[in-house]
Amino acid sequence: MLALLPSLRAFALSLTTTREIADDLVQDTLVRALAKIDQFQPGTNIGAWLFTILRNLFYSRCRRAKHEIEDPDGSYAARLCTAPDQDAGCDLQDLRKALVRLATEQREALLLIVAEGLSYEEAAHICGVPVGTIKSRVSRGRVRLAELLGIGGAEDFGPDQVTQAALQSVF
Repeated sequence: MLALLPSLRAFALSLTTTREIADDLVQDTLVRALAKIDQFQPGTNIGAWLFTILRNLFYSRCRRAKHEIEDPDGSYAARLCTAPDQDAGCDLQDLRKALVRLATEQREALLLIVAEGLSYEEAAHICGVPVGTIKSRVSRGRVRLAELLGIGGAEDFGPDQVTQAALQSVF
């Protein structure tokens, strides 16, 4: 392996055009080779095996790099933020409490249509009522659910105003 280092480095340099990256690639190649030495078949060409590992590592890095954004000074990363996760859990608890307060027929119709993804016809068949009745129950259930959850419009979805203000003030 040691005798092949200059050739591996030259090959890595031809692929990467940067000494530091080429040296990292050779180092990773040797680490991978030593970790998988039990897979090397004695009597075969160790050079070909090492060059194959190096080449595969290079192409794996290229594939990964397509999905990465160059951000040397960290300015892009500094602008990234996410809303806290606990809001979703609280919203789910609120939804469960509100669903229990709906009329049984409305809750049943909403769950069949919205949660289960059934068509109005399928839900009507299951409930043994006309399709128009299911549509009415779903409509009334949605309105009542919005009232119970305090949802007046689209602006009520997403992070609340306090969370939005906190996220804006950071940046």
